[in-house]
Amino acid sequence: MKNHTISVLLQNKPGVLSRVTGLFSGRGYNIESLCVAETLDPGISCLTLVSKGDEQIIEQITKHLHKLIDVIKVTDISEKEYVEREMALIRVKAEAATRAEVLRVIDIFRGKVVDVSARSYAVEVTGTASKIQAVIDILRPIGIKEIIRTGTIAMARADKKK
Repeated sequence: MKNHTISVLLQNKPGVLSRVTGLFSGRGYNIESLCVAETLDPGISCLTLVSKGDEQIIEQITKHLHKLIDVIKVTDISEKEYVEREMALIRVKAEAATRAEVLRVIDIFRGKVVDVSARSYAVEVTGTASKIQAVIDILRPIGIKEIIRTGTIAMARADKKK
């Protein structure tokens, strides 16, 4: 089973997100990642979720999503060319002996330090989920204290003909 990235445009109303996530839990499907925010129209939100499943499971998910009253549009964008990003804030130990190494790693991955204390750096890294995981894997031996991840956001690539 592979990951599918699904984009859902929905009404920005109380309870809508709860109904969407309830649809997944009620059918035993797991949401690997979920991110939701307003679009240009404050009355509409874009929910981006990642779920694992074969074609039949994803088709069932999209059909059930279409049936929800406040859902406007459902698109499995993983069937198209698309751009995806995730952001992570990572608090990593940065004592005198490791500060330079942490800064080199963050520079290599085009991240940035967003908070400094006497014993740690909080760093921000943006990219694909695999890039975020690579940073985590490299920083883990140095000593990660905390990780916060946004989850995936994604957008279909523009049609080059238009």
